[in-house]
Amino acid sequence: MAFEGLADRLQNTMQKIRGKGKVNESDVKEMMREVRLALLEADVNFKVVKDFVKRVSERAVGQEVLKSLTPGQQVIKVVKEELTELMGGEQSKIATASRPPTVIMMVGLQGAGKTTTSGKLANLLRKKYNRKPLLVAADIYRPAAIKQLETLGKQLGMPVFSLGDQVNPVEIARQAIEKAKQDHNDYVLIDTAGRLHVDENLMGELKEIKELTKPDEIFLVVDAMTGQDAVNVAESFNEQLGLTGVVLTKLDGDTRGGAALSIRAVSNTPIKFVGMGEKLDALEAFHPERMASRILGMGDVLTLIEKAQANVDEEKAKELEKKMRTASFTFDDFLDQLGQVRNMGPLDDLIKMLPGANKIKGIDNLSIDEKQIGHVEAIIRSMTKNEKEHPEVINAGRRKRIAKGSGTSIQEVNRLLKQFEEMKKMMKQVTNMQKGKKKGGFKFPFM
Repeated sequence: MAFEGLADRLQNTMQKIRGKGKVNESDVKEMMREVRLALLEADVNFKVVKDFVKRVSERAVGQEVLKSLTPGQQVIKVVKEELTELMGGEQSKIATASRPPTVIMMVGLQGAGKTTTSGKLANLLRKKYNRKPLLVAADIYRPAAIKQLETLGKQLGMPVFSLGDQVNPVEIARQAIEKAKQDHNDYVLIDTAGRLHVDENLMGELKEIKELTKPDEIFLVVDAMTGQDAVNVAESFNEQLGLTGVVLTKLDGDTRGGAALSIRAVSNTPIKFVGMGEKLDALEAFHPERMASRILGMGDVLTLIEKAQANVDEEKAKELEKKMRTASFTFDDFLDQLGQVRNMGPLDDLIKMLPGANKIKGIDNLSIDEKQIGHVEAIIRSMTKNEKEHPEVINAGRRKRIAKGSGTSIQEVNRLLKQFEEMKKMMKQVTNMQKGKKKGGFKFPFM
């Protein structure tokens, strides 16, 4: 999980001050010592840490905090606001050219995930913003990059412009923009060459492409897990090219968070997107305030809602509600719901987005076994249509057949059938309670 180490340290520190009825300067000093250590351990740039601690300290011992009714909570509010500001304040949105196509140059060092990120960004532009992007293979020095982009294009059903590896990248970019105009593509994503380190040849070529294409965005793709190296690379590229945004890859695996918390302050370049997994839909717009909330254990309900809206079918949800009310919920409905929830991302990550999840004992070590969920799906898929609709017909012989067909055990089949039965009973009880309320009061059987 992103920021895991930092989140733990900060949340523990905040917890000590949260409930305090009175907060004095020494309390704030003690807290800021802990915060400083937590940030330095998270590989946050030392100058950034110094400035952050100074700003929070000044505000935390101000009149607005010390004279408030809940000073402990006011201090946490200050930390959250300053953390948000550190990462850029408001969300930095992607540019849209007044006359299409909008040109985006994807730049970065080799191995940062530039080509894959180009595919992910094109996918996001189409799915979320209803755009029609064109991917451009302009990395001629690594033939595998051209092939990789073409493969991504096929997987996504997305056009890829390529002239092979014998044509100058500047010419490839020029022709790609012409092609985009002809085909009415409203975004052009140019996947440029990378090197193992920043050098004159690389920068010279990128400057030529910039000069010719006059891009609306120049996105630097960096690996979040490289920490301070990512920050140094961002500073270097920004000096030479004038970046408009950063895309941090592998943020889901970055337990420290140093790059995300330092890049904006050091290079003055906003983080626009973050990679949160390997799948082609695992790219998210970066929201500083939401990230600050996650780090401080306040949850991230807005992102959770957006994931649900993007992955859950509204009509099916209404139909499901009706089935639940009439207790006609079947295993097919259950399977469908399971699929929609899984599309939202790893379940343990989703739970951690809920406010207060950090207070649940053992939440940091929470690991929902995706294999177990796979077993549930396999069991349901091994049932006949009649068995899914009428589980009561599943006798001992059928259970044996289902276990064999799903590669699971009879015990697992029995457990699922029992849980499903209990869930249906619970739905019926809730429906009866609602009916009882309308009639003027529901009585529990034992009351």
